[in-house]
Amino acid sequence: MKVALAQISPHLGDLRKNLDLHLETIEKVRRRKAHLVIFPELSLTGYTLMDLVPEAALDPARHPAFQKLVAASRTIDIVLGFVEERGKGLFYNSAAYLSGGRIIHVHRKAFLPTGGMFEEAKFFAAGKNFRTFATSFGKAGLMVCRDFLSYGAGYLLFAGGADLIIVISAAPGRGMTAGDAFATSRMWELMGEAVSFFSTAFVVYCNRVGFEDGKAFAGGSFIFDPSGRRLVKAPEAEEDLVLADLRIEDIRSARKRWTFMRDDRPEVILHSLQRIVGNHED
Repeated sequence: MKVALAQISPHLGDLRKNLDLHLETIEKVRRRKAHLVIFPELSLTGYTLMDLVPEAALDPARHPAFQKLVAASRTIDIVLGFVEERGKGLFYNSAAYLSGGRIIHVHRKAFLPTGGMFEEAKFFAAGKNFRTFATSFGKAGLMVCRDFLSYGAGYLLFAGGADLIIVISAAPGRGMTAGDAFATSRMWELMGEAVSFFSTAFVVYCNRVGFEDGKAFAGGSFIFDPSGRRLVKAPEAEEDLVLADLRIEDIRSARKRWTFMRDDRPEVILHSLQRIVGNHED
């Protein structure tokens, strides 16, 4: 299975330019025999939309631009980020998995950072679910940026049997290390290493680059294999298109060696959470 990470810099608020960028990238990776291409968070719109959220929002089942991407998925699976409108005036920071000319799954970001440089909960509603879904490569699950930093969310996808955990992100870079890398990039990689190892699943993280409203987005997209080994990493702060071959049989090998999934007991987790939530309500 060949996966492409499209580490792009979207055009803020310009759907037409971003659609063209998506379609051009899809054609490039299709020529390179990729089976799945992954774009960053809010790749169709840019990140710092704020009051432009209603104008950028679309219904994926009806919008002509989105339907062009759905059509493109007949020959390659696609993951992308967009502003979704559900009903009238309810907006989500969403990720979609497209395959075979269909929308297979939509995930709505559940953990919305709001504070400091982040203002998402002012403009977006919070999603309520994490679930896996079937693809031709096995079970997959989606997360959007801050979702990934909640290890409870990672557990939900693990408990759902995920073989492939896909994270799309618009994470700014903050702080510098001795190697001229963003200090915050290590946080994302630590989570990727831990989640991939203890879920015995591939973790694919695609972050954006570029500048918006004083924010420098970090890039540094990566893939970890089911044994917690990093397979590829894109450069930081630069647009890039990274391809990697994933060996699906590595999932079985990891689960034979580490029996975390076999030994999982979600009913124990559920019972404990019910008690914890009940105590909080008291």
